[in-house]
Amino acid sequence: MGIKKLLSRSLKGTGREEIQLDRLGKLVKNPNGSIPQHLYVSFPTVLEYLWDRVVKPVLNGLGIQSGSADDLPRIWWCPSGPLAILPLHAAGHYRNPTDDNIMDYVVSSYIPSASVTSQITRAEDTTPSFRLLAVANPAGCRLPGTQQDLHAIRKYVVNGPLTELVEESATPEAVKDELKSATWVHFACHGVQNRLLPTENSLILANHARLTLLDIIQLSLPKAQFAFLSACQTATGTLLGTDESAHLTAGMLLAGYRSVVGSMWNISDDYAPDFADRFYGRMFDGTQRPDYRRSAFALHDAVKMLRRDMNLGFRVWVPFIHVGA
Repeated sequence: MGIKKLLSRSLKGTGREEIQLDRLGKLVKNPNGSIPQHLYVSFPTVLEYLWDRVVKPVLNGLGIQSGSADDLPRIWWCPSGPLAILPLHAAGHYRNPTDDNIMDYVVSSYIPSASVTSQITRAEDTTPSFRLLAVANPAGCRLPGTQQDLHAIRKYVVNGPLTELVEESATPEAVKDELKSATWVHFACHGVQNRLLPTENSLILANHARLTLLDIIQLSLPKAQFAFLSACQTATGTLLGTDESAHLTAGMLLAGYRSVVGSMWNISDDYAPDFADRFYGRMFDGTQRPDYRRSAFALHDAVKMLRRDMNLGFRVWVPFIHVGA
């Protein structure tokens, strides 16, 4: 079976007996709370293939060895073609605790194209005052976990202004207006992908109104620094066109954000708040001012902590990726 087909199979649900909604509104878990067996079979095979055939040869070529968890080098992946939809950031062997995997070697980020590098690393004329916009639990979304994302943010954002748009107030118009003055934004909502027209990839806001990729790109956001898209399929590529990176996460870079966290496929409403909590706990460690340049390391650490503390299945932690600076 081809690697793309194997990945596709590993992302499928288990059938009509499932009862739990993810952030795309799809059902993802068996009634007894177990992860479907085929996910444990397929995902390790996909990640081992990527490690053996793609990632480890690259690391060997760069002379990168496994090192201290506190001093890992950073690597930016810029995949194209079929590789653009595969989770290079999670490649490795995971069947035994001592197996090799990428997270023991590097902190991974992605860039949609080499031309983006100069944009996300350009010097800043001034450092704007920190201000975080949190968009959570839009009216009609039926995602109770998104409210927990907001609780996690409130716990850590204590030294800077926080604007909240929730339920009925989370309209596209209100969000676009607040984005103009916010430096960071966190979306906790549904996300949908349009495979035929990537500029119509959307975040679903109050009463099912859509904030599209085109809407975001057209905004002027001179203060933008960091975005966390805690929604499904915000970094899902498509092989139908020439630009495999025309997704919401890459679109945030085009709109002016320098650093973005997104998801390669569906994420669980049960566990997404735990990621948000661990992530912001690392970003706001109490010793430094908020710095978007720590976001790749914060995501890396959050994933490792959750894998260790909660023994999460692959489908839960692999989707989250970092894009940009």
